Amino acid sequence: METCRVRARNTAPDSENRIHDDRTATAYGFRAGLVPGVTIYGYLTVPVIERFGEDWLARGGMHVRFLQPVYDGEEVVVTLSGSAASASRTDGTVCAAGEIFWPETVPPSLALYPEEPLPAVRPAASAESLAPGRVFGTLYVDLSLRDHEYPAALLALSNHLLIENVKLGPWLHAASELRHFSVARDGDRLSVRGRVAECFERKGHRFVVLDIVVAAGADRLVQHVRHTAIYELRPRANA
Repeated sequence: METCRVRARNTAPDSENRIHDDRTATAYGFRAGLVPGVTIYGYLTVPVIERFGEDWLARGGMHVRFLQPVYDGEEVVVTLSGSAASASRTDGTVCAAGEIFWPETVPPSLALYPEEPLPAVRPAASAESLAPGRVFGTLYVDLSLRDHEYPAALLALSNHLLIENVKLGPWLHAASELRHFSVARDGDRLSVRGRVAECFERKGHRFVVLDIVVAAGADRLVQHVRHTAIYELRPRANA
């Protein structure tokens, strides 16, 4: 079993997603602005990469769920035991849970993910603008990062695709199932393509599930993600 400790940092206090802002987050019942899910995912990958190295980044995968908020300055204990990864507070509360796997399915064809222009004006996120089957406009990014940032930066592209296609209020990254098929290198031109797979309501929250691929150049598949977000939080009872 591998264990490491990290001091959590809110990497997005000034982002468009105001759930990372203290004032907005407290209005929704949180103690302060939330540390982004992709940042917590980055912490989870530290012992994974220590054990498996680049092999996991080239052909491994992870199911990850974000269960409890993490706040700036909290000490987070990250553990990898067998294929199970977790990020917990020092009191034992599990805030994120991951399961490592090695994909055996056939990679999805990039031909099924057409490149489309981003909307000139983003529609508000709704059941209509996030209807299942909607093809998103494509996001293009020139990859620029340090090696230790790579896993979080790559998964963050799925968030950016959502943000560039619809206008959101405060929202939450709830879960991701991601599969790697090759390693993107610093300076690679990446295209992020996707569509809406599901849109539903549960316990007053409105969820969207996205089917996303990240490709390097014209035809090299890097990552396939099933990405789940709460795009509209339920109102507080005392609001």
